[in-house]
Amino acid sequence: MILTVTPNPSLDRTYEVPSLDRGAVLRATGDRVDPGGKGVNVSRAVAAAGVRTTAVLPLGGAPGALLAELLTAQGVDVTAVSIAGQTRSNISVAEPDGTLTKINAAGPELSPDESALLLETVRTGSAAASWIACCGSLPRGLDPRWYADLVTRAHEAGARIALDTSGPALVAALPARPDVVKPNASELAEAVGRPLATLGDAVKAAEELRSLGAGAVLASLGGDGQLLVCAQGTFHGTAPVDAVRSDVGAGDASLAGFLIAGGTGPDALASALAHGAAAVQLPGSAMPTPSDLRPDAVRVTQDLPLDLPLSEPTAV
Repeated sequence: MILTVTPNPSLDRTYEVPSLDRGAVLRATGDRVDPGGKGVNVSRAVAAAGVRTTAVLPLGGAPGALLAELLTAQGVDVTAVSIAGQTRSNISVAEPDGTLTKINAAGPELSPDESALLLETVRTGSAAASWIACCGSLPRGLDPRWYADLVTRAHEAGARIALDTSGPALVAALPARPDVVKPNASELAEAVGRPLATLGDAVKAAEELRSLGAGAVLASLGGDGQLLVCAQGTFHGTAPVDAVRSDVGAGDASLAGFLIAGGTGPDALASALAHGAAAVQLPGSAMPTPSDLRPDAVRVTQDLPLDLPLSEPTAV
């Protein structure tokens, strides 16, 4: 069983429009409402693959109730921590060329008691989990060290931790030694405090995160594929995509694929690539099922072209 923790979940409504024209009245060609938040999406992708998953969530108000209902309908077990605030709602606007415009709400502020209850709920659920995926931004009221506390408690319960967050929360959690961290290129650059221009730069940055405590680094590099730096070595992989329809939740689908395949080594990287490539070809934040995957098209190598310029070089 894979347990996910999303401290700041959301309801995500996605509209597909012919073009995004500022100040105009737009008519959507399609729309959908999905449970949102990085850990929520990981659970959705795990459930779509037919693997058992539990999502631990702070939920409040009517949006929180609807989010739990939608998740349950998708085969995700929900463990809700009731909060006084109201779960946030986010909006995404998708254009035919793959451009995505997002409006994300700040979300509720958690009280000290709600924060403590959320941590304790994760700890008590750790024993049954093969992996715990801790994902997303921290809501107001949670200290940047909150994830570090969670990693420590989960490790004490014998669980393995995958952490997908950024900024101070990521840096603060590294000394607690999460088993896997999953930054994108920009988050990786931010964590080491320097821009990344080539694949070699990304490798060095990932190695630095490992030296600071991360067991492994699974880095999403956009159109340049994914990078895995771990105890087994350094691996780079790519997967072809015919057309990008929406990249909402694609990184979360990748993490789900990685964990479903065991969470270590090149086979898990290949699974991550297949899930991520399938996700970007689906509408909104729809998660891929096994029939959507093209594992034979994935390529993973240890012969890395370190001087390869990143198609989306980062800045700090």
